[in-house]
Amino acid sequence: MIVDAHHHLWAAGAGYTWLDEPGLEPINRTFTPAMVTAELAAAGVARSVLVEGGRCDTAEAAVLLGHAAATPEIAGVVAWADPCDPHLAATLAGYRALPGGERLVGIRSQVQGESADYLDRAEVREGLATIGAAGLAFDLVVRVDQLPSAARVAAALPDVRFVLDHLGKPRITAGAEGLAEWRAAIAPLADCPNATAKVSGLATEADWTAWTVDDLRPYVAGAVELFGPRRLMLGSDWPVCLLAGDYGTVRAALLDALGELPATERAAILGDTATRTYRLSA
Repeated sequence: MIVDAHHHLWAAGAGYTWLDEPGLEPINRTFTPAMVTAELAAAGVARSVLVEGGRCDTAEAAVLLGHAAATPEIAGVVAWADPCDPHLAATLAGYRALPGGERLVGIRSQVQGESADYLDRAEVREGLATIGAAGLAFDLVVRVDQLPSAARVAAALPDVRFVLDHLGKPRITAGAEGLAEWRAAIAPLADCPNATAKVSGLATEADWTAWTVDDLRPYVAGAVELFGPRRLMLGSDWPVCLLAGDYGTVRAALLDALGELPATERAAILGDTATRTYRLSA
């Protein structure tokens, strides 16, 4: 089963205030389930994982799970929750009671907006343990300088499934310096068997108007080397990717960057890892 392991949906004026920043005008509009299913069909992708979009409130979960309930192609939802929520277990149970709640497969918070050592905090780790105990994965949307703390928390909580979004958002525009920084920072996380990573979001970490597949290739190759195909999954990061290229262009570039791989390894990255890690239903 081919899976797009990472995309978003949102409505204009629905609380996604980060979209008001200059330069984000192309994606500051409504994106619907029908729009993404058209992209999936054109690319030959069977299922997808819908990820919270930075609204950072619990009400968004009902919207996203409702989309999943009405859209067979959306096999899983990664909803937002605050790991420090004192009622986190009840929040997660509430999500599961919603229409589409059976498709809740993970939780994400906007760690990238926190300090470099945020994931080392005791109250955060307690929340992440609660998420794991609920049978859910935790998506790590982090900066490169947060990767060391991500590795520490993954090692400290071996029973929690951690999914690194966008390969840790490397500084691709920094050239060789950015690549060296990223490799050193991501290697300890890759050593944790409970951590997987998404080959996603790379074009928007490069020069939006001038990037080529060669800019992405060393990061994709490094991820294959460090994580191995069975702990990698491919995601479009649509519609954020539209800042750098349309769905088909970005997906084709990532597939090109993967290079020649045995069929079983390619199948892992294109769907098997996401299906297993998120426990998606076929």
